[in-house]
Amino acid sequence: MIQLHDKQFVPFISAKEIDFALTKLVAQVEDDFADETPIFIGVLNGAFMVVADFMKKYKHNCEVSFIKMASYEGTASTNTVKELIGINQDLTGRTVVLIEDIIDTGNTIEELKRMFKEQNVKHFKIATLFFKPEAYKKDIKIDYIGIRIPNKFIVGYGLDYDGLGRNLPEIYKLAE
Repeated sequence: MIQLHDKQFVPFISAKEIDFALTKLVAQVEDDFADETPIFIGVLNGAFMVVADFMKKYKHNCEVSFIKMASYEGTASTNTVKELIGINQDLTGRTVVLIEDIIDTGNTIEELKRMFKEQNVKHFKIATLFFKPEAYKKDIKIDYIGIRIPNKFIVGYGLDYDGLGRNLPEIYKLAE
């Protein structure tokens, strides 16, 4: 058990399970885009570890960039998505694969899909390491899913609780 601020968290997903899921995600994306040069766009801050490890495993030509969105305060979604850092390049006709650490309500995905549609991308695909199907409220297809998890608050491997826990190599869930 670990303590972050005022909350306790218990082990949930091992580093080995994360690595296996990430390897699976990369293989699926490579199958679809090995003959192209996709641009992978990570959603900061949470996806920085996912993107770094994804890129190490991806064996074909690609580019990477980041966008920063905010939708959480503490352990709850605000249901409002703000763009804090945007993409400063032309993506017209490009294959864009959005790499997320976690998708729960889908509010961020909905906003990002709208933004990239306006940029006339060739393909817009969504990859996420963690997916909470019980929490997902949108009708947007998630193309690549690493691990489906219950609707529990998690930290580690880039995910945080008010800034803490991102550095943990495994996933912990809020103690009940």
